[in-house]
Amino acid sequence: MSRQKYIESQNASCQNWRWSWSFINEAEKTIIFGEFDNNIDGDKALILSESWQRNAQGRKPPGYLESREHVRLVEEMGFTLKTFTLIYSDENRGADGLGRATIKSFKENISVKYLIKEDKNWYAVPYDNTCLPEQIHEPKKFLEGASTKVSINAFERDPKARKVCLDYYGFQCRVCHFNFENVYGALGKDYIHVHHKIPLSQIKREYEVDPIKDLIPVCPNCHAMLHRTQEVLSIEELQKLLDM
Repeated sequence: MSRQKYIESQNASCQNWRWSWSFINEAEKTIIFGEFDNNIDGDKALILSESWQRNAQGRKPPGYLESREHVRLVEEMGFTLKTFTLIYSDENRGADGLGRATIKSFKENISVKYLIKEDKNWYAVPYDNTCLPEQIHEPKKFLEGASTKVSINAFERDPKARKVCLDYYGFQCRVCHFNFENVYGALGKDYIHVHHKIPLSQIKREYEVDPIKDLIPVCPNCHAMLHRTQEVLSIEELQKLLDM
């Protein structure tokens, strides 16, 4: 199957099948990016960079503006990000490194990803099935927000702060009031996400968290909805949506 047929089988399209590496399915509000294998580092894939606005010859790559718009749709309009792997080839490049890069082949491995931006680069990373990007999980000091290098560049989370928060609020979602233990019994005991009211990704510095003022327990569904928009919703704003 050709790359074009594969993307069309996902009901997605692009401006030009020769040079586009991102594709859109408007009906399902989905963006599909091709991840070049030479831009993948572990689970983290570089899919767009501001440095790509000009190529080695100083020309504007025709696919950049299209891909930048697709990133905006994910960031601001709630489009779902999906990726698949492109196999890079530099067979058209000369000894001076100049020449157009090409796609040698691709893998039929579409998967849903989470979009993060670091400096001038956008990366696609896998969702953690046990928590969202803003959930507290890494055992460190009672200070949070300092950048730490793991499989992706994440932010430190403190289980001590989580415990203080849950000791105060309990394990019931503060938005929809769902309680896992009430529904699932022992399997759901003490299970809940903890949400940062101000995302650590926006703070970008180490700060002393107040577990009562800064953190709040929410179920995974409500946690996802709080982060669904570009500006994180407040607990009160999401509660109003539930009451409509």
